[in-house]
Amino acid sequence: MTEDYVTYRLEGAIALVGLNRPEKRNAINETVISQLRDAVLRAHEEADVGVLHAHGPNFSAGLDLAEALARATGQPPRKRRRHSWHEVFDLVARGPIPWVAALQGAVVGGGLELATAAHVRVCDESAFFGLPEGQRGIFVGGGGTVRIQRVVGYSAMTDMMLTGRLLDAAEAERANLVRYVVPAGQALDKAMELAAKVASNTPDTNWKIVNVLPRVNDLSHDDGLFMEYLTLSMPRPPEAAQRLRDFLEARATPLVPSSHQSGEAS
Repeated sequence: MTEDYVTYRLEGAIALVGLNRPEKRNAINETVISQLRDAVLRAHEEADVGVLHAHGPNFSAGLDLAEALARATGQPPRKRRRHSWHEVFDLVARGPIPWVAALQGAVVGGGLELATAAHVRVCDESAFFGLPEGQRGIFVGGGGTVRIQRVVGYSAMTDMMLTGRLLDAAEAERANLVRYVVPAGQALDKAMELAAKVASNTPDTNWKIVNVLPRVNDLSHDDGLFMEYLTLSMPRPPEAAQRLRDFLEARATPLVPSSHQSGEAS
C-alpha cells in the first residue's frame, strides 16, 4: 500500500497541498512527484488558489538521495518512472490558478525548485535556503536553472551552487526568494491569508497574471508590449465591469499602503 506522501485539503476556494514525509525532511522521490501531480491537478479543478506547504519542521530537503544513489550506480528503479519534475512543477508554475508557498526549515535543492514554482512565497524565521547539488556531485534537475536563476540572478545562483552557501530567511528576502518573512510557525497562516486575498480576484485576472506575465518575461521589448495589448484586448467577464463600477461609485475598499494599516489591503 502506497503511503500518503502528499496531503490534500480544500478550504473554500483554497486547496492546501502538503508534503508529508517529515521523517525524511520531506525529501522528494518519484512517489512524491506522482502524488504531487495528482494533487495539483485536483486543485486545478476544485480551487481558485493553491497553497503549497509541508508537514513537520522542514519544507523539503530536496532530492531523495537514496533514490539518486540508486540511479547513479545503475540500479534500475523498482517501477517505471511516470512523471518528470519539470512537468509537475510546471503544472504549479504555469497552470490555471495561482499558488502561494508556505516555507519553514530546510528549503534546499529540489525543495527550493518546487518553492520557486509557486507565485508568492512566505517563509518563517526558521527557514534556510540552499543549492547543495554541487557538493553532492549532481546538478539541479527540477527547473532551477530557469526558475531560481530568474529570481535571484546568475551570480547569486552560481555562488550558492559552487560554495554550498545557505541563506537565512532575511537573506532570502533580500534575494527575492521570498516576499514575506514571519515569526516561526506562522508561515502557513500568512500563506492562507494571502491566498484568501488572491482568491478574491476574478479567476480571469489571476489566470492572466500567472500565465501572461512569465511569458512576457521571455519576450523582447516590442513583443512583450504586443502580448500585453492582446491580453488587454481579450473579452472581460461581466464581473470586471461591476468591479469598475463599484470603484467609481466608491463602494470598493480604498487602496492604502500596508505600512499605513493594521491588516492587508483588499
